[in-house]
Amino acid sequence: MKRPLAYITAAWSGDQDADAKQAARYCRKVYEAGFSPVCPLLYLPLILNDAIPEEHKSGIDIGRDLLRRSHVLVVCGDGVNEDMKNDIATAGRLNITATTLDGILTVKGQGRTEAVNERD
Repeated sequence: MKRPLAYITAAWSGDQDADAKQAARYCRKVYEAGFSPVCPLLYLPLILNDAIPEEHKSGIDIGRDLLRRSHVLVVCGDGVNEDMKNDIATAGRLNITATTLDGILTVKGQGRTEAVNERD
């Protein structure tokens, strides 16, 4: 079965280890809901040096390209930062559905509200 791509965005803390663990939890929940999660935060830091301006820009470009190829944008976590606003605006311009992790899990439950704890 082909799973639709779901791009994961969140207001990351800046702590690479904590962010990677949280991103992996979000991706797992999205996977369990029937999507193929796409989260550049999990792999771009392994190949790009964000401190080098050219590589920082490449990371942004790669993320935007992955978002363009996705079927849905999944907004995770409690807060919203500028990067997330940009992801949401890009999705809107491209007519890509934006939803929350709670929304994805509610749809998975076929309208039944499930207890959702994004911190699991």
